[in-house]
Amino acid sequence: MAVIRPFPGIRPKPELASQVASLPYDVMNTEEAREEAADKPLSYLHIVKSEIAFPKGYNAYAPEVYAKAGEKFQNLLQQGAIVQDPKAYLYVYEQEMNGHVQTGLVAASSVNDYWADVVKKHEFTRPVKEQDRMNHIKGTGIHAGPVFLTYPDVDEINAIIDPMRTTTPDTNFVSPDGVRHTVWVIRDLATIEQLVTLFKEQVPATYIADGHHRAASAGKVGKAAQEANPNGTGEEPYNYFLSVLFPASRLQIIDYNRVVTDLNGLSPEAFLLKVKEKFEVELVGKDIFKPTTMREFGMYLQGQWYKLTAKPGTYPDNDPVNGLDVSIMQNNLLNPILGIEDPRTDDRIDFVGGIRGLKELSKRVDSGEMAVAFALYAVTIEQLIRIADSGNVMPPKSTWFEPKLRSGLIVHQFSAKSY
Repeated sequence: MAVIRPFPGIRPKPELASQVASLPYDVMNTEEAREEAADKPLSYLHIVKSEIAFPKGYNAYAPEVYAKAGEKFQNLLQQGAIVQDPKAYLYVYEQEMNGHVQTGLVAASSVNDYWADVVKKHEFTRPVKEQDRMNHIKGTGIHAGPVFLTYPDVDEINAIIDPMRTTTPDTNFVSPDGVRHTVWVIRDLATIEQLVTLFKEQVPATYIADGHHRAASAGKVGKAAQEANPNGTGEEPYNYFLSVLFPASRLQIIDYNRVVTDLNGLSPEAFLLKVKEKFEVELVGKDIFKPTTMREFGMYLQGQWYKLTAKPGTYPDNDPVNGLDVSIMQNNLLNPILGIEDPRTDDRIDFVGGIRGLKELSKRVDSGEMAVAFALYAVTIEQLIRIADSGNVMPPKSTWFEPKLRSGLIVHQFSAKSY
């Protein structure tokens, strides 16, 4: 069962929250972060993307880069821009984007749960990215960004959290991308204990929606600290990592689409004939076609949109991974027709998050950069949970969650000497 704990969060002063909070470290490159933070001295990007303090081309993984992140964090503390709460609390974090509202609980989740697979995964992680975040944790003594977790709804938990949304928030602002961020602090000890108990008794597992590398790095640093402190009580801060836990019904997964540079030596006519072997193909025309159900795809080729529908026999009925639309597309079109065997490594394919809209697909094809584009129906949260429960992993670039959690709104700190 899921173990969570309150913790004394470090938060920006309410009037400075919009200046401090930043997008996660992994949604922008170094130069984008450098430009974004150029005139924002309080931005958390100076901590999560601390390489921007160094000249262009500097090694982002150098020890001094992680030391700089720790220095920048301490600077914010010393300036009073961020302040640690006097006691251990839980927090409610709500985001509103284009009419979609998602409300979650900010808590410290158990490192032991991560290793016991109570915190379930659906993606592979890359050692180099794990090591980067491990070095960041060690260089700062904090979990700078939360792991985005979900769990099947529990009515009793919703019944506690939802009424808080009608009370005066501790932090409330709209970020430059139009997303509203609201935070309420749960200070009442009885309510905190009730929520901790409900998770322990009614949430058998939590699921990583986003942040696999943050979770893996926190898990490894926490485990190393446990081994270095064999007489610990198990309640030390390094036994937990920063998380935001959302009930599954509140989340929004949007489409994650594909564009390919060429037709693998085929003429458009020959390519279409091969596609028709595995898909029903219907010409739509100039109007964008967005899939409305599973097994349905949009394709943009030579200025025209097509509706593709997977034929029976192109996918297994009871396989949670190979039954995904991303797998159907990969196994029946991208690999056998376009020759893309491994989308993780093939530079002929690129991925476009649905947040950019389907016009981005036609734009990239019309520009001549790409030859063909594919619009996919979004993976459902039920599919994600089913795959994680089966012990499998999803194909690369399967899910895109919006809105993105902000870093710096609530930070979990522990002793840098623990490990």
